[in-house]
Amino acid sequence: MPSDGSRRGSDDVQGTGFGDLLRRHRRDAGLSQEGLAELAGLSVDAIAALERGRRRAPRPHTLRLLGDALRLGAPDRAQLTAAARRDGDPSRSTLRPPPVPANRLIGRGDELTETGRRLGERVTRLLTLTGPGGVGKTQLALALTGGIGPKFDDGVCWVPLAPIADQAAIAPTIAAATGLHPIEGARLVEEVAEQLGRRRILLVLDNCEHLVAEAARICAALLESCPNLSILATSRELLRVPGESVYVVPPLALPAVEQQPESSPAVRLFVDRASARGNKPTGQIEQVARVVRRLEGMPLAIELAAARTNVLTVEELAAELETSFGILAGVSSTAEPRQQSLADAIGWSHDLLTAPERTLFAELSVFVGGWTLNAAAAVLAGTATPGPLERAQTLDLTSRLVDKSLIRVSREGGIARYDMLAVIREFAAGRLAESGRGDEVARNHAAFFLALAEEAETHLRGANQGAWLDRLEGELDNLRAAMSWALRAKASADAVRLAGALWLFCYLRGHYSEGSEWLERSLVLAEDAPGLRSAKAKAQLGAGMLAFLQCEYEIATTRLKSALAQYEELGDTAGTALVMQRLGCVARERGDYLTAESLHCRSYDLFESLGDRSGMAWAHNQLGFVAWLRGDLEVAARRCRKARDSFRVLGDGEGLAWALISLGAIAQYAGDLTEAEDLLQESLALSQRLGYREGVAWSLNQLGIVERRRGFTERAVHLLDESLAEHRDLGDRWRSASVLEELATVAQQRHRTEYAAFLLGAADGIREVIGAPVPEIEKADHQATRQAIERALDRRAFRAAWSAGRATPLSAVADGYPGPAAAPDRSTRL
Repeated sequence: MPSDGSRRGSDDVQGTGFGDLLRRHRRDAGLSQEGLAELAGLSVDAIAALERGRRRAPRPHTLRLLGDALRLGAPDRAQLTAAARRDGDPSRSTLRPPPVPANRLIGRGDELTETGRRLGERVTRLLTLTGPGGVGKTQLALALTGGIGPKFDDGVCWVPLAPIADQAAIAPTIAAATGLHPIEGARLVEEVAEQLGRRRILLVLDNCEHLVAEAARICAALLESCPNLSILATSRELLRVPGESVYVVPPLALPAVEQQPESSPAVRLFVDRASARGNKPTGQIEQVARVVRRLEGMPLAIELAAARTNVLTVEELAAELETSFGILAGVSSTAEPRQQSLADAIGWSHDLLTAPERTLFAELSVFVGGWTLNAAAAVLAGTATPGPLERAQTLDLTSRLVDKSLIRVSREGGIARYDMLAVIREFAAGRLAESGRGDEVARNHAAFFLALAEEAETHLRGANQGAWLDRLEGELDNLRAAMSWALRAKASADAVRLAGALWLFCYLRGHYSEGSEWLERSLVLAEDAPGLRSAKAKAQLGAGMLAFLQCEYEIATTRLKSALAQYEELGDTAGTALVMQRLGCVARERGDYLTAESLHCRSYDLFESLGDRSGMAWAHNQLGFVAWLRGDLEVAARRCRKARDSFRVLGDGEGLAWALISLGAIAQYAGDLTEAEDLLQESLALSQRLGYREGVAWSLNQLGIVERRRGFTERAVHLLDESLAEHRDLGDRWRSASVLEELATVAQQRHRTEYAAFLLGAADGIREVIGAPVPEIEKADHQATRQAIERALDRRAFRAAWSAGRATPLSAVADGYPGPAAAPDRSTRL
């Protein structure tokens, strides 16, 4: 029933509390708490809590809803409002609101959805947003409170803790933010809990990392006493409170290879902030993508970089960042000191570390591309094989640094792996340099990875070949750093041993050029070093092999002959046999098949004398390879089948791939294209699984020939183009020439006659430079193609196209640029 305020005088309600007055109006209206809640659009709990009495007045909006639902007249509404004000004590009831963000939040849709779900749906009562300094925790928290704030009937309370230096000041700061006078006393946290009571409030504690212990204690007490309270904390370190839910704020998404850079949140943030300063990077999006990739999507770093566009172009900025992050400092006059630069942001976290944590943090900067727990323990202990105590100590310290957002952890393949953001690693490296222990730590780092490389080397021919290749590939950046230190420090023994241990990996994974440089530099460094005879012999062998693979036949022969002399002097029969095998490979590619066969037979005899089944299988395979190149398919098939069967038993993936390639080539030259395709597809799949790039390139080459023989020239072009790209990237010019000649055959069949002449000229130019003739087995197709072209073109047109090909670099030919002297049809891809 409507109330007109006439049934009771003002004296009757003068001393009545808000809760009692509300209950009286509800009963007069004949409503239950549920009924009033439904009419007012409030929760039943909210109505019950208001009637029980609170020390904080409901908001004006809530009072209006209640007045409308109860159909109160003006006098009753005024009395209800007055009672609320009396009970609420305005001096104690105002919550500190969140600050208004200065900029719009970009690219955090998924993060807002997930964190909003957890808090808004009461999935968790304490949510900690964690992550390194500068990742955007506070900005995400501000956006989050703006989105879910209305779901908390009694509001959002923002408590900034960054300015607080003393743990004892946290409770008074929270008390003041919640509307209590900042009084002192042992019961202050209880006073805050009593003030909050059963109200549904979101309490935001921003920047807890330097006050973790006390912040955690207060959070635990408040959550226990206030059943409807939710807490959102931002902290670089976890609070470790029971029931804490953690959300690691990731960096902004970087441009993916398959997407336009403009769609990347990291790129959009840079463009937005640079544009706000009047420096919109029009036409420089690729350079912007380069910048944000270097900054790994860190919002603070991106904003600091965007601010530098007032004095640098984006391209200049990208170039500067390749060497240092030092330019990203002092670009804001209003930011907090810890946000003035990246060094300030990281230094804030560093200052909170204990001495042992700082030591490990600095030493971990020696790793490049991540590390394992065992590697970290080895560097910390100064030994390649750390013991249980060192591992336990490193595990504990690593755990603390992970919790403090200074290192990241990933879990793939059942192994935890750690790394640092580049900006954090640079800061840590600075601390290591300041300690004066940089060289000692680098030496420990190199010792560990030398031991790893030498252990891996023993597994690169067996059943676990693929796993060990992957392991070395995963540590390639660390291996590079170890080699760089050894060369820089003139540690000749370490350098030559490491380079020698890695040459087989460099071959199998296609790092020909890099491996060659390591071997050559280490051999020069170790030239006058005493001892190291076996290590030098191995390095000479590796240098010769990688030079051979890049068709540097003279260098390869010199290195291999030197290795042969050293192994013979050492009485190392296995080494001698292996070098003979490699010298046979050089002779094979130069068209000297008799010498190649002789060397492979001598190699076989030596391996047989040792009972080395793997060496014997490789000798069979090499003899079969020579046989099919010179056109003796029957002998080739017999040799390669023996090799294949042995490699299957031995579990040698590389050997098996080669045997299958040879058998596939033999089948296609014999005219059995179905068998050829089956064998070559098997070798392709195996090579791809191993990451064996030469095997992939050869398989694609031979499959392209199979498709061309079938008349499927479009498919042939696709396969041959892929093969050419692989061979070119590897530096294998001998095989690149053969693929170009095969492409010329396809071009002639597709009536691209001048382009076919151009390709033959390009192949001929390569062969002249490297001194390798057309293999005997390929001569018939080569001659038939040339004769067909010469019949279709007059002499002048043929010479012009052929000469243009000879003058064009392989890189240009492979990218489909026929050359300036070519006729119009040569500018068209096959």
